[in-house]
Amino acid sequence: MTKQYTPRGPIVSSEHLSRSAQELSEFEFGLIIAGHAFNRWMVRCMTATGYSELGSLDVLVLHSVNHRERAKRQADICLVLNVEDTHTVTYALKKLGRLGLVAGEKQGKETFFRTTESGREACGRYAEIREACLVDSLSSMGIEREEMSRLAGMLRALSGLYDQAARSAASL
Repeated sequence: MTKQYTPRGPIVSSEHLSRSAQELSEFEFGLIIAGHAFNRWMVRCMTATGYSELGSLDVLVLHSVNHRERAKRQADICLVLNVEDTHTVTYALKKLGRLGLVAGEKQGKETFFRTTESGREACGRYAEIREACLVDSLSSMGIEREEMSRLAGMLRALSGLYDQAARSAASL
């Protein structure tokens, strides 16, 4: 006789945190595993374009610099990506520069970064691979575009909640 599986409760990473807010703990666990999966995806996709030395933050910075084909300041990149540790973005920009994917140009006291032709080509190849490997699979899940957009808005709103909670915790 085989034993039948009986659910033991919500799927969370830390049961002790779910006692007062089970749904929040379930969401956080989903966020944790989705975040790691997304980071892994970006690295693997960028590796497929020929840049295996890039980490997930490097990929995010490259795409941010390439966004709308406008030069960006490091402070703006950090703001958009919600990166508090600016030195990590500095390192990513230097790495991308060494690989010939971005170039910095001084304008007064500020340095503005743009993607090079190689950087734009890498972003284009990434987009093609993303389309083939991810977008097609996503459409087969039956998630409507409007629902995806609504979820994205909820995540952005929740990021503000977590930022505020982090400020509160820092003041304790």
